[in-house]
Amino acid sequence: MGVEGTIDYIADLISSTKKKKKKQLNTVSLKVRMDCEGCGQRIKNVLSGLKGAKSVEVDWKIQKATVYGFVEAKKVLKAAQATGKKAEPWPYVPYELMAHPYASGVYDKKAPPNYVRGTDEPGVATLNPVEEKYSLMFSDENPHACSIM
Repeated sequence: MGVEGTIDYIADLISSTKKKKKKQLNTVSLKVRMDCEGCGQRIKNVLSGLKGAKSVEVDWKIQKATVYGFVEAKKVLKAAQATGKKAEPWPYVPYELMAHPYASGVYDKKAPPNYVRGTDEPGVATLNPVEEKYSLMFSDENPHACSIM
């Protein structure tokens, strides 16, 4: 560490009573009412002017604006609403985590990873006697099985 490192460390302890919190890299998605490409361009210009915004993507057809960077969601929402357009956080359906979601129809492409719909636990699959009879008809363990095979 050396003398310089020690001096820097002590100087940091003495000078900084409060340290600034580092902002986290965020992705903020908004649903913004846009009618044309001009509206989308106006939203993009306003959101890209935010401090900490690294990139802005606007899709006016699905009315979605996404901001990547060191930004806070509240500030992005407030800036989008300042344009005079109706803006709200991008909706997604919150699903509950399930331990073993093997039932069909519980996955949703729009939900975050590992989130599935809350369903009843599926029962154990059973064969009815007719299905069991057909499945054993061609079995190798059955001595009375079909001899064609």
